[in-house]
Amino acid sequence: MRCIEGLLVFWNLLMAQPIAIAVHGGAGAITPQNLSPSKAQEIETYLRSVVEEAYQLLEQGRMALEVVEVAVRRLEDAGYFNAGRGAVLNEKGFAELDAAIMDGKTRRVGAVAATRSVQNPVTLARLIMERTEHVLIVGEGADSLAKLWELPPLRNQDMSQPEVIWTQGTVGAVALDKYGNLAAATSTGGIARKRLGRVGDSPIIGAGTYAENGLVALSATGHGEYFVRSVLAYDIAARLRYARLSLKEAIQQAFKERLEPIGGTGGVIAVSPQGEVAFYFNTPGMYRAGKDAQGHLSVGLFR
Repeated sequence: MRCIEGLLVFWNLLMAQPIAIAVHGGAGAITPQNLSPSKAQEIETYLRSVVEEAYQLLEQGRMALEVVEVAVRRLEDAGYFNAGRGAVLNEKGFAELDAAIMDGKTRRVGAVAATRSVQNPVTLARLIMERTEHVLIVGEGADSLAKLWELPPLRNQDMSQPEVIWTQGTVGAVALDKYGNLAAATSTGGIARKRLGRVGDSPIIGAGTYAENGLVALSATGHGEYFVRSVLAYDIAARLRYARLSLKEAIQQAFKERLEPIGGTGGVIAVSPQGEVAFYFNTPGMYRAGKDAQGHLSVGLFR
């Protein structure tokens, strides 16, 4: 009887643990002037559905790592955003995709860059983390693994270019599961008309993606070169760890002191170990949605 009571107590404690999810669909020239009300409503509804689905998975006890992959796959498949089916094209007229995923529990990472043949690079990134000893695989090497593992291909005829003519853009998700695990994932088509082989911050851990249990999960979007130069995601994490700042303070200071002085623009989403959700951007708009530990849902496109 005592054993059963103990299990019930443990289960109740487990069920009381906070959960949270946040997603983004890129930051940049997102304004009411260049996005019609009907399209804005359509995208807002889609973002809300992604968050609600992800939150339900967390409520069911699914792991944060799985949930961020599911959420990012939904964003890659949408066609609204600069990732997967919606990715912008490079100077040669085809898509080269980057992605990363990070498990905050183990700090294991998988990432791909300049892949041309897979619709969901976030899934390829996760498989690289789980099936190889490597962290980042690029170009032909990534494409050969996608073929080996029989992942759905990216077909140019199926691609749907995003509504906004992007100069910057990405999709991402961050989550906290009921076991206290944090995870982050980011996926992008990069900059429109970028040079062949260009890689931004999304697959670079500490620049565009970072997760660590007990600290934070982060996914960034923006002009990737500046996020790489400022190591922005890890800079935010370091401010949380060493300066003991609040999540909001750490993000604001990192933008003000690291990113903006060198000309960087973009945004970031974050989830804390307590289930706090944070959004921050210095562009006209950012596609974003989240649901925190209290069940509060927020969705936004413009500033």
